[in-house]
Amino acid sequence: MSTAVLFDAPGPRARARHRVLSLVGLLLILSFVGFALWKLGEKGNLDAEKWTPFLTGEIWVEYLIPGLLTTLKAAVISVALAGIFGVAFGMGRVSNHAAVRWLSTIVVEFFRSVPVLVMMIAAFYYYSANNVFDSDINPLAAVITGLTLYNGSVVAELIRSGAGLSIGLTPGQTLRSILLPQAITAMLPSLVSQLVVVLKDTALGAIITYDELLNKFGQIGSYKGNPVPAMIVIAIIFIVINYALTRVAAYVERRLRERGRVTITRGAAGPGAVAEVDTAILDEQLQEADERALRDR
Repeated sequence: MSTAVLFDAPGPRARARHRVLSLVGLLLILSFVGFALWKLGEKGNLDAEKWTPFLTGEIWVEYLIPGLLTTLKAAVISVALAGIFGVAFGMGRVSNHAAVRWLSTIVVEFFRSVPVLVMMIAAFYYYSANNVFDSDINPLAAVITGLTLYNGSVVAELIRSGAGLSIGLTPGQTLRSILLPQAITAMLPSLVSQLVVVLKDTALGAIITYDELLNKFGQIGSYKGNPVPAMIVIAIIFIVINYALTRVAAYVERRLRERGRVTITRGAAGPGAVAEVDTAILDEQLQEADERALRDR
């Protein structure tokens, strides 16, 4: 297996310096958090009665669970559409047709460059002005549009990175037998990690009146007079879900590496992204594709 690295491994002194800097950074963060909690406690924002509503079913049934479901709804739909978008334009970026390749590149690079919030707001005003959907659907549609275009472009870059690992057959055979299967397998850890980004970005929908989980903290705070505990509880929910997804991505990546599969490093979706390549796996798949091609003849 050949591995490409973008920087030299740190030596003993560099590792020691990194540990010291990490410790200092951690102490600074803990000091800031402790000071913030102390000031909030002084003002009564962390009193026991502020937390009592979260021990009742009303807050969870009427606010938190519905907010979580709307967040997951937007995230799941966006991920599904982003996957379709990413496969289409990712394969377009490695097409042998110059026009398709250029068009795909322009689309992917444009939507990767535009902030998600800008796309959500633009889509929301477009849908509202042209009555594309019912008024109660417009916020959801706008959130899905923004998340799909941005994350679909990221997935397209992951597909391109994975597809670029395979060579040696005719274009049709390569696409069908090597490129797409290898690309999808290679991008699985990164795709799972991208779910974390999608979930967090659904919170931007609050700006266009989408009733997702983060939007509930203001409603709970107004109803029970406890905005700070409400924000903390919602933050914990996001942290737990995102941490679970991160662990799933790490598990998928580890399993693929143990099986000798090619993987794309999570977050390496840029033009200079480098994946670890298992040439034995590629050689085996190329040989199988050749045999199928001979049988087809």
